[in-house]
Amino acid sequence: MGAEEVKAAEQYDSIDKGSKRKGGFDACKFIFVFASFENMGFIANMVSLVMYFMSVMHFDIAGASNTLTNLMGTTFLLSVVGGFISDTYLSRLNTCLIFGSLEIMALVLMTVQAGTHHLQPKIGGVKGGIALLFYGSLYLLALGSGGVRGSLPPLGADQFDRHNPKEAKALATFFNLFLLSITVGASVGVTAIVYISTNVGWRWGFFVSTLATFLGFVVLALGKPYYRLRAPGNSPLLSIIQVIVVSIKNRGLLLPENAAELYEIKEKDSSYTNEKLPHTDQFRSLDKAAVLPPNSSDPEPWKVCTVTQVEEVKILTRMLPILASTILMNTCLAQLQTFSVEQGAIMNRKLGKFEFPAPSVPVIPLVFMSILIPVYEYIFVPFARKFTHHPSGITQLQRVGVGLVLSAVSMAAAGLVETKRRNHAHANPNDKISIFWLSFQYGIFGIADMFTLVGLLEFFYREAPSSMKSLATSFTWLTLSFGYFLSTIFVNLINAVTKRVTPSKKEWLRGLDLNSSNLHLFYWFLAILSCLNFLLYLWVAVWYKYKTEEDHPLSSAVETTTFGNKDHDNTQSDQHSRAPMLTNVAPATTSLDQNDQENGKEKEAD
Repeated sequence: MGAEEVKAAEQYDSIDKGSKRKGGFDACKFIFVFASFENMGFIANMVSLVMYFMSVMHFDIAGASNTLTNLMGTTFLLSVVGGFISDTYLSRLNTCLIFGSLEIMALVLMTVQAGTHHLQPKIGGVKGGIALLFYGSLYLLALGSGGVRGSLPPLGADQFDRHNPKEAKALATFFNLFLLSITVGASVGVTAIVYISTNVGWRWGFFVSTLATFLGFVVLALGKPYYRLRAPGNSPLLSIIQVIVVSIKNRGLLLPENAAELYEIKEKDSSYTNEKLPHTDQFRSLDKAAVLPPNSSDPEPWKVCTVTQVEEVKILTRMLPILASTILMNTCLAQLQTFSVEQGAIMNRKLGKFEFPAPSVPVIPLVFMSILIPVYEYIFVPFARKFTHHPSGITQLQRVGVGLVLSAVSMAAAGLVETKRRNHAHANPNDKISIFWLSFQYGIFGIADMFTLVGLLEFFYREAPSSMKSLATSFTWLTLSFGYFLSTIFVNLINAVTKRVTPSKKEWLRGLDLNSSNLHLFYWFLAILSCLNFLLYLWVAVWYKYKTEEDHPLSSAVETTTFGNKDHDNTQSDQHSRAPMLTNVAPATTSLDQNDQENGKEKEAD
C-alpha cells in the first residue's frame, strides 16, 4: 500500500462536513421516507407472493415456498454487490438510485404479467416465454432490491461522525429509527397493499407497490443537498485478495518476534494516516503478508501488505462466525413468510364481517415492533445506560443474542399452534380455528427481529474498517440470504428423508393439503436447531474481539467487562476487549479524532 493508495484511502474516508446543515437526522428524514415507501411494496410482495405463485402461477406448496425463499435469498445475496459497488465505484446515494430504478422496472414487468391473461400459465407449469418474463422480472426485482439494501443503511449511518461522541451516540438511534421506518411502511404494505392484491387483483397490488417505490425513490433523490457523501475508494475485495495471496506466497518466511517489525506505512512517509490499525495476535498466518521479503527494499502491493491491510482482513474474518451463527434465525423467518401464510389461508379469517387476508397476518408483529421500538429507544436504552454506561444501553452482540433466543421460542410456539390447528381440522372438518392463533409465532418473532436486525446492522457498521463499511453492513443481509437458501435445502432434505424413513413413507411437507402434512414437526425441528445454534452463538460471542479503542471511538469512552473471560494481560493484542457485556465510562480522546483535527481534509463526493 503506497502513497497513492493512502491518498485514495484519504479520499474515501472524507465526508463533506463543510456545512452545518448537512448530515444528521435532517438528512436521514429523506432516507427514512424512502425506506418506508420502498418496504411498503417489498414486504407486501414478500408475504403475499407465495399465494400469487399458487393461485396464478399454479405452484404446489413446496414449489411456491421454495420459489419465494430462493427469490429472497438471491435478493439479500445481491446486497453484497450493492455494498461492494458503493464502496468502490459509486457513492452510496448513486448506488441506491441506480438499483432503485431497476427495482421499479421489475415491479412494472410484474404488474404487466399479472394484468395480462395470456402472459400467465395454464395448470401444468411455467414454461417458455411466460417463464422468461416471470423469472426475469423476479430476479430483476432481486437485483434492484438487493442493491438498495446493500447501500442504504450505510448511507444513513454516514450522516453521523463516528469520531464525534455526541454523533456516535446518535448512530445507535439512527439504526433503531431506520428499523421503525421499515416497520411502519411494511405495516401499510401487509394490510392495504395485500388487501388490494388478494381482493381487487394482483395487478393492482403490484401497481401500488410500484407507485410507492417510485415516490420513495423521488424523495431520496430530493435529499441529495442535505447528505454527507463519501467518495468511493480502492476495491476492498482487491485488498482482501492481496492479503490472502501474499500471505500464501510468504508462508515460508519467518514472523519477526517483534510485531513492530511488520511492514506498515510510516506517518513520516505520508501526510495522512487512514484508520491505521494496530497489530493483533489472532490469525497469525495472515501476518506473513506483512513480512517484507529478503532483499526487497521497495514494497510492492503483491509482495507485501501493510499491517492495517492485514488487520482489516482479520476483522472481517472475526465477523464470519457471528454471521454464520445468525443464519438459522432467518431460516425460521422464511417459514413465517411461506408455510405460516399457507396456514392462514385455511384458517378462519373472519373479523366480524371483514375477512382478514392470510398474507396480512405479519401486521401483528409489525404493530408490536412499531410500539416497542420507540419504547426500546426512549425508555429501555436510557434506563440500561444508567447501569451499563454503554451508549446503546446493551452491546450489539447482547442484542443479537436476545433475538436468537426469541426466534427459538417462536418456532416452538409455531409447532404448538399448528398441532392445535391440525388436530382441530381432523376432529371438526367444517370448523376452523381463528387465524389470530398465528399471532403468537409472529409476535414473538417480530420482537426477536427487532433485537437482531438492528444489532447486526450496527455491529457490522461499527466494527468494519472505514473502507469496507457498505460491504460489511451488507453481511446483515447476507445472513438473510443464506437463511432463505437454507430453508429451501431443509424443505427438500426433510421431504427426501421422511419419504424414506417414516412408517407411512410420506413426505412431511407434501402436496397442496397442510392437513395431511406434518408441518408441526418441521417447526419443532427448527426450534431444537435454534436452541443448539444459540449455544454456538454464546461461544462465538465470547471469542469475538472488538476493535481497539483507536478504531472504536465509543469504546474509547468505555472500559469493558467481558462476556466470558475477564482476564486481561498487557500484550498489544489485548487492547482488543472480548465482546463487552457490561461497561464503565472513562472519557478519552482517540487518536483518530486527533488525526481528523490535524488533517482537516474534507471532500464532497458526487
